[in-house]
Amino acid sequence: MNPAVAGAASAAAGAILQQPDRAGMLARLASTPVWDVAVIGGGATGLGVALDAAARGFSVVLLEAEDFAKGTSSRATKLVHGGVRYLAQGNLGLVREALAERRNLLDNASHLAQPLQFVMPVYGRRGRWFDKWFYGAGLVTYDLLAGRAGLGRTRFLGRDAAIAEVPGVRAQGLAGAVAYWDGIFDDARLALTLARTAIAQGACILNHCRVETLSRSGGRIDGFEFLDAGTGIRHRLRARCVINATGVWVDEVRRMDRPSGRDIVAPSQGVHLVVDRSFQPSDRAILVPATADGRVLFVVPWMGRTILGTTDTPREDLAIEPLPFEEEIDFILAESARYLARPPRRSDILSMWVGLRPLVRPADGDTGNTKRVSREHTVLVADSGLVTVTGGKWTTYRAMAEDVLEQCFEAKLLPAKPAGATTHLRLAGAPQPQANTIPVTAMPGAHLYGLEAAMLARLPGAQRELAPGLTEAMVRFAARHEYALSVEDVLARRSRLLFIDARAAAAIADTVATILREELGDAFDADASAAAFRELAAQYLPSRPALDQRCGGAPMSSSAPLAGPPGRAR
Repeated sequence: MNPAVAGAASAAAGAILQQPDRAGMLARLASTPVWDVAVIGGGATGLGVALDAAARGFSVVLLEAEDFAKGTSSRATKLVHGGVRYLAQGNLGLVREALAERRNLLDNASHLAQPLQFVMPVYGRRGRWFDKWFYGAGLVTYDLLAGRAGLGRTRFLGRDAAIAEVPGVRAQGLAGAVAYWDGIFDDARLALTLARTAIAQGACILNHCRVETLSRSGGRIDGFEFLDAGTGIRHRLRARCVINATGVWVDEVRRMDRPSGRDIVAPSQGVHLVVDRSFQPSDRAILVPATADGRVLFVVPWMGRTILGTTDTPREDLAIEPLPFEEEIDFILAESARYLARPPRRSDILSMWVGLRPLVRPADGDTGNTKRVSREHTVLVADSGLVTVTGGKWTTYRAMAEDVLEQCFEAKLLPAKPAGATTHLRLAGAPQPQANTIPVTAMPGAHLYGLEAAMLARLPGAQRELAPGLTEAMVRFAARHEYALSVEDVLARRSRLLFIDARAAAAIADTVATILREELGDAFDADASAAAFRELAAQYLPSRPALDQRCGGAPMSSSAPLAGPPGRAR
């Protein structure tokens, strides 16, 4: 790493970043005639590209139509992993890359991403004599592929040892288990941290700005027009290289370039249910490698709760706030009951959320079984110069960004600059790697701010708790330093309260809105923002009937206007 990048890494991990506010970044947009790189989409992929490009010295702007990580990137299973399923498919190269990136992520954001031990229980005679050794051999290979990037050794457990490791597991018929290591993280806060680190590197990053049209010069894409939802004002932006990193929505942007183009994304829906930690009172996760229909089931400790999931169901519509299908909820509850000593019921669900995965569509267009559709990322450079990236996973966001820029260099859209600028770049607030931090599996709190917790403690309301793990100061920090513009921005992604207890989140919506009005000024409609959030929170609860939307018609997010019409298209 060159000295400039090393210095930036140190600064990013130190005291609170010196960063412009939203008005300052809009002013910079107006005063910059041409950008080197313009990224559309503020999820893991887009933010990773923006950070890498800025760290290499390019001028970078990124726009997100909704909020950072509003879509797929806040709805992951919360795992930082090397891809055990890819190992079973024989894709050793992809596993090696993911294992190396797993280590980089854990080192660069150790306050938000940490190692986690997984226990794979096996049952009956088949489990004792076949499954335990078959899966165990694969996981030992997984350790060998990780090499120095490994997190711990695979262990073979007997019945009693397995119950001691994960006391919530069903004991009847249990023959033993295999324990191995992967990682866990807070996906939405990591996205915010990427955005703020990119800003510290010189990038201009804005949420709630919707790209409406692409512009051309001489047949080549040279920028776009966008709507700032906060002001209702449209702006024109020019760039040498435009990158479409909008996840499941990439085809919407591609149609702005070529209306008749073939879609490249086959969306897949993943549902997660959250229940109390008492269902699995351990800081270890349970992995079921093959459920009744061949899918994988996770029981993951996270934020003081337990996540159950996930499903893998094809769907065609691209709702901003998709709802689960009834059979998906039933499937997760039924499969969880087979492996947990205390079967969870619908009434136990504290929150449920749905994420749409941007799986790369096969060339023949067959997407009937999305478990077999590619999880790898794809980068396309159109004749117009529009660069599109989709697919992949959170763990490899950094490697994906490097690949995107390499494709830009090969297409002569940007002058080539060496890779590796972000390999050891610690993100905003990150302490030294492997520091003694409170785990992400624990109840949320100031530890999720890393080295910036000291700054948080000096804000008004640091001692006033609005809900477990959420203080008044955290709401003020979200508005002042994390670009939150609504109650949803705060309670869904700066805090994760919506994702771990939707009722508790809805109960404090008015209080959060009042604090935001103090921070954002009279233009902020506190009543509308709180009401919109309560309506949204109802969708995260099973008391509101889940809808079978396979014929379309899934409801959109009901976010209140910020100070003008909200954006939708990514």
